[in-house]
Amino acid sequence: MIAVELLVVLAFIFLGARIGGIGIGLAGGAGVIVLSLLLGMPTSQSYIPIDVILIIMSVITAIAAMQVAGGMDWLVELAENFLRKNPKRITFYAPIVTYLMTLMAGTGHTAFSTLPVIAEVAKEQGVRPSRPLSIAVVASQIAITASPISAAVVFFSGILDPMGVDYLTLLAICIPTTFIACMVGAFVANFLGCELKDDPVYQERLEKGLIKLQGTTKREIQPTAKKATFIFLTAILIVVGYAAAISSSVGLIENPALGRNEAIMTFMLAAAAAIVFTTGIDAAKIPAAPTFRSGMTACVCVLGVAWLGSTFVNGHVDGIKEVAGSLLQDYPWMLAMVLFFASMLLYSQGATTTALMPAALAIGVAPLTAIASFAAVSALFVLPTYPTLLAAVEMDDTGSTRIGNLVFNHPFFIPGVTTIATAVGLGFVVGGLIL
Repeated sequence: MIAVELLVVLAFIFLGARIGGIGIGLAGGAGVIVLSLLLGMPTSQSYIPIDVILIIMSVITAIAAMQVAGGMDWLVELAENFLRKNPKRITFYAPIVTYLMTLMAGTGHTAFSTLPVIAEVAKEQGVRPSRPLSIAVVASQIAITASPISAAVVFFSGILDPMGVDYLTLLAICIPTTFIACMVGAFVANFLGCELKDDPVYQERLEKGLIKLQGTTKREIQPTAKKATFIFLTAILIVVGYAAAISSSVGLIENPALGRNEAIMTFMLAAAAAIVFTTGIDAAKIPAAPTFRSGMTACVCVLGVAWLGSTFVNGHVDGIKEVAGSLLQDYPWMLAMVLFFASMLLYSQGATTTALMPAALAIGVAPLTAIASFAAVSALFVLPTYPTLLAAVEMDDTGSTRIGNLVFNHPFFIPGVTTIATAVGLGFVVGGLIL
């Protein structure tokens, strides 16, 4: 029966991946029905990540309010100015931009707005666009595991807290290790593929007149943009500061009336309210913002896949402990491999974290191993179907960022694997020094 139940889980994950987008969450819910009603697995012990979903909703609402007020346009303009001042180093500076934007926003979808700028600056300098675009997409994904307001980090820190690892310690390990790993990935990406001028696909498209240089894009920045952005960034600083004050390592506030998760939700909603009141934007436009729609999609995905995964794992937790516990103790790096392949299919760092990390800790995986392996939940680039990856391909009219016939032979694979492997290795080193 275990084999049948596992086959059901994998089948519905595969079905969700085929549907794409919100489909992974829809298929997850259908899979729970099959496991419970047809195969008799109890759902009473299943974990539904309510806090994670509510945090995603709250953070995305604040980001969407900032976007409606023009804050995202202003940030993109700053990013473009930064990249154009350092065009020769575009392969290294592009991931810095997407990493920082994701770090601040808690969602990798912020990369959509910067990818056209990266592609344009690379073309102007004769740099093969696939190099900066590939590592920029990877950086926007792995930064989720370092963002203080991402659902994956908040959930993970919540299950680590009872084990003596607080929120600030997790960030202290994840932020430097993932950032350095992105720079290593950029170094590798800088040598991949032939030079743009030697690419036959580029030469062919150039002859056909399919390549155009647009130059600096003129953006109309709303007068409310800066105010909205500062309110949002201030809210993030308050969240981190409050989390530090109530943490056991700092202990400035004992027995806080407001927990960390609740603080993130309330401060983000309050930030959205402050943006609406001080900028005068129409609140009815917030649900129509692209970031809001992507965030709600993430909520459904996390709900369905986490429910499906926890139903199976909790039904066989003792057997999993017996089989996998000793194996992971002898080969701790295997947890990173499991997370890597799971995130390939689940298309969400939050969904992968909520589905697998509780099970990993329950079978006795050491906190150091779990934290070091955390970056591996960002392998969303492996299958060339993730939205930001596809957007990068579409925005590069030189044809250098292309997907090969063998599925995995695309320019995102090597920089991505290099970045994750480096982050995991650094995680064991830095985590061993801090914990």
